[in-house]
Amino acid sequence: MRIGLSIEDRVVAPSTVLKKLAALPKNNLLSRALRELGRIERTLFMIEWHSDPALRLRCRAGLNKGEAGNKLTRAVFFHERGEIRDGSFESQAYRASALNLVVSAIILWNTVYLSRVVDHLRSGGDDLPAALLRHVSPQIWEHINLMGTYDWSGKARPAAGEFRPIRVPRPAFLAA
Repeated sequence: MRIGLSIEDRVVAPSTVLKKLAALPKNNLLSRALRELGRIERTLFMIEWHSDPALRLRCRAGLNKGEAGNKLTRAVFFHERGEIRDGSFESQAYRASALNLVVSAIILWNTVYLSRVVDHLRSGGDDLPAALLRHVSPQIWEHINLMGTYDWSGKARPAAGEFRPIRVPRPAFLAA
């Protein structure tokens, strides 16, 4: 009860409570009670999982989105085969932060241009239902040159408020 109230009243962070609980000996009464409670919750979820196909689809969709993010991160970080080999913790944190920055920039770029493409298609009379658009992910990179070197100099950038033009397929391509 005290732990629950402490978390609810924001006296202590839940992560701090979990660290303290993890440090308790396995035969501690509170530790055993929480493990048993976790087993009950896991059992109830497994029963619900097997009996509800819609829940399985939602979970699978969430897992696929997470995996798409992991694939993008691995694609950006292919040079060292996805391993940070720097010796110091500072260097590792620096590399991880840079990786997150590049991945976030790619996702932002894709989000902006995907919304522009949707607006362009809708202004042309195409009907794009929201139910279909929610399956389009900005975590794609096939159109981005991932050579492992990124230029942050700012050269050849469109002016503020301007975008690169949307490439519209040629009629001959659409006819094929």
